[in-house]
Amino acid sequence: MTDLVIRPLVAGEEELFDSMTDPLPQLRQISYADGIAGGGYRPEHTWVALRTDRVVGRAAWLLLPGSVGEPWLERFDLDLAPATEAASAVGAALLRTAHAALGGPKVYYAALPAYWRRQPEVRSVAEAMMAAARLAGLVERGERIRFSWAGGPLPAPSGRFSFRPAADAAEINALVARIAEPVVLTGAETARAVAGVDLARNPMAWLTGTPPGNWRIALHGDEPVGLAGPTADACFPMIAYLGLLDESVLGELLADAVAALAGGGAYEVVADVDAHRVKVVAELERTGFRRIRSRVVYTPA
Repeated sequence: MTDLVIRPLVAGEEELFDSMTDPLPQLRQISYADGIAGGGYRPEHTWVALRTDRVVGRAAWLLLPGSVGEPWLERFDLDLAPATEAASAVGAALLRTAHAALGGPKVYYAALPAYWRRQPEVRSVAEAMMAAARLAGLVERGERIRFSWAGGPLPAPSGRFSFRPAADAAEINALVARIAEPVVLTGAETARAVAGVDLARNPMAWLTGTPPGNWRIALHGDEPVGLAGPTADACFPMIAYLGLLDESVLGELLADAVAALAGGGAYEVVADVDAHRVKVVAELERTGFRRIRSRVVYTPA
């Protein structure tokens, strides 16, 4: 790698970043130009690896305006033309050099298409980036899947449960305190980085534009058994929070939350879930959700 040059971008070099062929064009994500325009991407947080003026690796850390946290690695692409192993070595050098300038390693959210493991050409790209991340001192912490519901019939309720709006913030907070671990959290990473909020423990501190009456409570008789925070006040309609006190209400609470958003005019609803929650993944799919992407999470060792 004697002829490899690794450096940050300077203002006005956006075209240099985009000159590299996108190895995952099927992945829906914000463009670099839009990120620069919105203030989330910055030249000093964007690094490239060059060979004879050709970009063979690029990395862009994202920090939304007004954020209280640190930037996270959002875009990381490598040229696999020479060989996967060589590309991973370039990527590791790129990350290590950038980490030194950024004050140390940062979290990396490796965005990948849905079912990426089943597609050999996509898997090779993913494995090269992941190998580079490991060589640079990052450790895999898990995978989160983003789902999307885009219309279609919802499962019919069984009649066993009833649903109503939350009475007020106090009722929501009381239920959140009883729910050990929500099964759906959408945008948890952004809430933590932007506002320092733990979406699982204090969702209303992040969902400030969502009135308490928009939250949905599932009941078995008079006893609350589930809580959902569907919101259309974020960047797109989503189920930001869904927690259970009775696992059997999951499917019906999902359907109720989607129906609440669709009734307000939503044409698409997204939801994020940890990949290891196999039952939740299956229930989302039964409710009509489809996988649209995965994010494998890497953190400093």
